Amino acid sequence: MYQYKLRKWEIALLLALAAALIWGAWSLQRQDDLERKMIRLHVIANSDDPADQALKLQVRDRVLALTTDILRSSADMDQARTRLAHALPDLESAAAEEIARRGCDYPVRASLERTEFPLKTYDGFALPAGEYTALRLVIGEGEGQNWWCVVFPPLCTTAATDLPETAVAAGLDEEDVSLITEENTGYVLKFRSVELWERLRQWLGK
Repeated sequence: MYQYKLRKWEIALLLALAAALIWGAWSLQRQDDLERKMIRLHVIANSDDPADQALKLQVRDRVLALTTDILRSSADMDQARTRLAHALPDLESAAAEEIARRGCDYPVRASLERTEFPLKTYDGFALPAGEYTALRLVIGEGEGQNWWCVVFPPLCTTAATDLPETAVAAGLDEEDVSLITEENTGYVLKFRSVELWERLRQWLGK
């Protein structure tokens, strides 16, 4: 009976493939864990006209101030999501007021929904690509460049030096913090790899 004997390079290739699959599964699990613990803010401008882009940032500032107050005492992700959902009409009204105050008459839509985000680096931390819960503000036609950050935990309004403490207080663990901050050398490269695995998962079907 014929028996096929694996060559050394074939064994090495199989071992490398197995290691890649294990690492990919672990990375996607870590990504999923992060997604379940965060709420992003996503503000989309009417257009790329400089005036519309400036308006986007003014609306962002107004909404960030309100969400900071709304979420200040939120103990966890579920509580933060519930509070934001109840506050959507007020947030939309505040955004509309800011738009009118700046002399524009664009409509604005506020929603809380799952949204795909690319890999994004910030001052002192980075987040992998993935589908996160997001507070979305769409101004007018919503065809301009967008702005995004994290409202829970309030990482985009927290100084880099206070980021670990803020993140842990909101339910992230030390491994999460190490993963997203520069303490973890090469985190952007790792997230690029995770992004590739995420695309593969989407292609195969979650």
